[in-house]
Amino acid sequence: MIDELITSLPDPKKLTAEERRGIIARYTGVLEGNFIYWMTATLLSVQSEEARPILLDNLNEEIRDAHPAMLRRFAIAAHAFPTDTDSLAVTQDLSNVRVFLGRLSSVQSLATMAFFEGFIQRFMGYFADLATAQGSLDMEYTDVHGVCDIAHTDGLFQALSIEMALNPLEPETDVLEGAYLLRRLLETIIFNRVEPVAA
Repeated sequence: MIDELITSLPDPKKLTAEERRGIIARYTGVLEGNFIYWMTATLLSVQSEEARPILLDNLNEEIRDAHPAMLRRFAIAAHAFPTDTDSLAVTQDLSNVRVFLGRLSSVQSLATMAFFEGFIQRFMGYFADLATAQGSLDMEYTDVHGVCDIAHTDGLFQALSIEMALNPLEPETDVLEGAYLLRRLLETIIFNRVEPVAA
């Protein structure tokens, strides 16, 4: 799934300034206020004592180094601070991910976050290219996450393996259910494919 998403990314040079701005803004609107929530939900779900420190290390780094503030500075420097339109574009898909992680299914949550961290580390170079094309010089967010998310991804896959051994899913349960929801959200961020929100 990660390979498919990365391969499908549109060429930044062929995007308009507004299309580049939209990708940065929608990503920022989702990640700034939700990543720590998602990782906390995953931490609350796990039963393995060996898996918890891996998640705590990830959360500790996010909070200690103020990654949401880093992302906000990145978006502002790229003239891409989210608007109400950007936020509304991701509302339904974001809600689906939040509700799913709220089910506190440990194996599925870990698979979802491992997929996401793996995507982020490969997406950061592209994200930096979008911001550069917007005239930004602030690359702290992409520089940091292009490196730290390699270890975060490895750690999450390790935690997933530990949790699967301790707390296996029922045979009919799809381990990637949350990853599919998150992929849909990422596609909305990247391609701005908006479906009407149910009344």
